[in-house]
Amino acid sequence: MTALGFLHPGDAPADDYPRIEQLLGSDIRLDVIPGDLTDLDSRDRLAATAERLRLTGAEAVVWTGPAPADPAAARTQARTLALATGMPASATPLAFVNAARELGATRVAVAATGPEAETARLTGFLTAAGLQITRVATGAATDLAALADDAATPDTQAVLFPDPALQAAAHIDALEARLSLPVLTASQATVWEALRLTDRRVNAPGLGHLFTREPIVQV
Repeated sequence: MTALGFLHPGDAPADDYPRIEQLLGSDIRLDVIPGDLTDLDSRDRLAATAERLRLTGAEAVVWTGPAPADPAAARTQARTLALATGMPASATPLAFVNAARELGATRVAVAATGPEAETARLTGFLTAAGLQITRVATGAATDLAALADDAATPDTQAVLFPDPALQAAAHIDALEARLSLPVLTASQATVWEALRLTDRRVNAPGLGHLFTREPIVQV
């Protein structure tokens, strides 16, 4: 059994993580607990958060909240969380960057359903990390297909849905078939990142191209 921890600001997403756990179809448990990386400024709160994560038996943890100012700040947050919990740590913005690299995508479109300020912060983060944003489209979470169509351009190599509250895991296959492009959602990329931290590779076709990629061999 591989247990993975996810530190989520506010209320945890109602359905996406259980849905992803089901689609993984393996000995993997996903534990989402409420928390905020701003709590890391308080030693007591940091200790309490770390203890809650340890009690889940997690082998890695990923912070699912908004992007910080730049990749260096995200890596600093992840190191702080790793030192506090004693386990590998990362964050959803870093997960998007690593997942795009895994797919060989350097030109990505953003299909945003969340607040405008958070979308702008993430696109700035992705650009600073070396990705080219081909288009930013905004729309309602009730019509992901139309939003995906609006986001994709002829030179787009992957479409990102950055809203961590978006419940889109069940639609990834259909969206990829519609676009003929890889699709990355916040929850899907975050779970993949946690698995990467534990050196687990799971083939789960229901979760899109990201979960059917062969390992990249570096020589």
